[in-house]
Amino acid sequence: MPKLQQLLQKIDAVLANDPTEIEVNGEKRPLAPYHAERRAFWMEKLVDGKVSEPLQIAARAQHIGRWEVPRSTYPDGRVGYLKWRTDLKKMHGEKTAVLMRESGYDETTIERVKTMIAKKGIKRDAEVQVLEDALCLVFLESQFTAVAQKESDKIINILQKTWKKMSPKGHELALQLPMSDTDRAIIEEAIT
Repeated sequence: MPKLQQLLQKIDAVLANDPTEIEVNGEKRPLAPYHAERRAFWMEKLVDGKVSEPLQIAARAQHIGRWEVPRSTYPDGRVGYLKWRTDLKKMHGEKTAVLMRESGYDETTIERVKTMIAKKGIKRDAEVQVLEDALCLVFLESQFTAVAQKESDKIINILQKTWKKMSPKGHELALQLPMSDTDRAIIEEAIT
């Protein structure tokens, strides 16, 4: 079996352990593998099917083991949230590095994947930008409605921050997403 396929299977096996579920076409599925599939889908669209091997790995492993470190284990507020996110990026990178080493990847490729997972270089590194766009598109298509309802007083700010991180191609794809009139109105308010 090719090295990449072996690695992706290992990542998928870990992702399948996510206890958080999402309903897709009437079927409950673990959230992490579903989001990994959607990131892969969006990356193909963002780069016209030319996704490098390190980017494929980073996208698949982006949230590997996230459920093991609940947000509730960190202090409330922005400082606690940012610390949680920083620690998660490091943990995702380390978990991925272990699996990559087991699959025979060299340290240069492993460091490249860890850089992408940490999202270092958004707006400067084309592949990191593609990954960020894919993450944002997955958020908009599968989580936005719930977040907008839960965080109605913060949703405009959340969307503005999300939009700022995205590329023009990401914006174009986001505006093509099917959504309710309510969601579309919130997005239009946030980006104008």
